[in-house]
Amino acid sequence: MGHSSVDRGMMTQMTSLHEQRLDRVCQMLKASGARSVLDLGCGSGSLIYRLLRERQFERITGLEQSGQSLMQVRDMLASLHQPELASRLTLIRGSYLDVDASLQGFDAAAMVETIEHVPPQQLSEVERAVFGAYQPQTLVLTTPNREYNPLFDLAPGEFREPDHKFEWPRNRFRQWVQGVASRNGYEVRIGGIGDEHPELGHPTQTAVFTRRR
Repeated sequence: MGHSSVDRGMMTQMTSLHEQRLDRVCQMLKASGARSVLDLGCGSGSLIYRLLRERQFERITGLEQSGQSLMQVRDMLASLHQPELASRLTLIRGSYLDVDASLQGFDAAAMVETIEHVPPQQLSEVERAVFGAYQPQTLVLTTPNREYNPLFDLAPGEFREPDHKFEWPRNRFRQWVQGVASRNGYEVRIGGIGDEHPELGHPTQTAVFTRRR
């Protein structure tokens, strides 16, 4: 009984954080002044739903490997009963590790809780495609902060989702994003989302990359 109540409490925390994260990313993209947005690893469309509600975003493209997830995006769009929204949205099945010329030229891109699903040895491919080829003017990236995991009652070495290939502590995250920025002509601002712990930081780490003019 006690274990179940802990699990339910953790799930409530995670759900609340998920919604807060999506809202914040949408706000960051809006603040960038972007008109076109690329959602890399769009999943079932939770961020896309928010972007479509903002008239500022005139062109939205969602990229996702899972055909099932893309079906969920289409179902979500149909449930809104606003056919005009479809004219602003393009869905592509594929991986952001593969360079695709149609993904170039966007004002902004988002990578929300997705890089931790990539094997670490393939992160150089992510960098080469996203920052080297697509080159959005702004990119908002989020990923879990491993140091915060004990506050979610996770055991040492346990990930927030079984499919995660890694979860970085803050210093490792900072090292990677600063390296990516310096190698590819970006400035980067590091932050966090969620309730901040004085020693462990935020549950979600953020990096906002801005391309140097």
